[in-house]
Amino acid sequence: MNLFKKVLFFFYLLAVVPCSAQRFLGASTDEWNVMSRLYLNPANIADCREKLSIGILAINFDVNNSLGTFSKLGEYAATSPKTFKISGNKDFNMIIPDVEIHGPGIMYSINKKHSLALTTGVRLMNQFNNFDPSLYKLITNPGSVPGNNLSVNSKNFNWTANLWTEVGLTYGAVILDNPKNEVKFGITLRKLFGIGYISVTGNNIDVAYRADSNTVYATNTDLEFSSNVVNDNTAIFKGLNESNILSRIFGANSGTGMSADIGFIYKRRIGDPDPTDYMESDNTHDVVISASVTDFGSINYAKSTNADIVVTGNGALSGPGISQNANSSASFLNYVKQQGFSADTESKGNRVFLPTALLVSADVQISGRFYGNLLYINNLANRMNFGNSYYNQVTLTPRYDKHNMSVALPITYSMLSGDIKVGVGYRISGFFIGSDDALAFVHKNQRGFDLYLGGYIPIFKINHDPANIHWTY
Repeated sequence: MNLFKKVLFFFYLLAVVPCSAQRFLGASTDEWNVMSRLYLNPANIADCREKLSIGILAINFDVNNSLGTFSKLGEYAATSPKTFKISGNKDFNMIIPDVEIHGPGIMYSINKKHSLALTTGVRLMNQFNNFDPSLYKLITNPGSVPGNNLSVNSKNFNWTANLWTEVGLTYGAVILDNPKNEVKFGITLRKLFGIGYISVTGNNIDVAYRADSNTVYATNTDLEFSSNVVNDNTAIFKGLNESNILSRIFGANSGTGMSADIGFIYKRRIGDPDPTDYMESDNTHDVVISASVTDFGSINYAKSTNADIVVTGNGALSGPGISQNANSSASFLNYVKQQGFSADTESKGNRVFLPTALLVSADVQISGRFYGNLLYINNLANRMNFGNSYYNQVTLTPRYDKHNMSVALPITYSMLSGDIKVGVGYRISGFFIGSDDALAFVHKNQRGFDLYLGGYIPIFKINHDPANIHWTY
């Protein structure tokens, strides 16, 4: 089994503990952590508190769903073999999981007005959108279906698993600055390298389940399957011990593309205008308004290395049959044809879209080192495209910041799961760890969890005098 199939199989297993993106919110709202903040808005690197910041590594693993709940993470492994309980009967959404790895990077403040950053990363999203719970159970765990017949109609659903790497260049600039007001602009351009994807979009499928034969009869089927994993011979990896792993990642069956983040930040300085103590004065109460669009872009897979299959008609399916044959387009094509469906292959390239989102926030310096941040994330992606999307959320993050330590308490309402999530983030010097959704570690019946950690090497600006643009180290 090639590595990409192993990865997908691992995420399939994770479906028993079914994720919305969090964005390291306990760390990325930190005034002294620009390597995380630039992912919320690239304008954050302009006139930041660091002269130089070297990113080492940061990892975020996030899980969320609207299908059901799972046991407390500290207990289920030892006491509860059945960790996930399906509790809903409406169409559901889940991301299982959203993994984001920030690799080595660097940010450099050229002067007060101009800054540059270079970042690297690996990302993976495996997402079910608008799925019928009964159909999901038939595919993933037929044994859990009640011992009777049932009928299901599912429309406008999407499953996309997407794995890619990226290299980004960020530019930030101060475009207006006076004693009371500051406006900053930032843009990140990223080169994307698609490792692999599998996607199914469906306009309609009517399903009838026969309990006596454990068989699914599908009628009025109209769905499309697309992937660059064509067969075992063209799989992304054949083994971890091969010497040409990099050529397989960036090889002929890989996709390429571009994406962009763009943002503006407005700061209103209220209180003490003295620049010599402005950085942490008890007499200032900054109000910062931020707006950005992130992940605007896509990965293109050429038709020579991409398979696209349109499935129509009627036929008989089984849960195990679907699971075992969805790992490559060749297997999927043979299976649906054997089961009686019409399946037309198309020779065309495909674009796999990134989870484009709008981020709007307000950050207030309450007093001295105490701050509050209110963030709204809104999905901008078309969920019926091949690709992934985020779900809307609102997060309030009170925090305490200073150059060598910060503590944050993000509180989120997730439109995906329809519940409140509480997390905590802690940073000491250049190391941070935390969670934007920590209740599952201490309480049962939660719909998700999140965990992140990372490290960077900061060199802060000791004195920042905007009048003379004077820098000391």
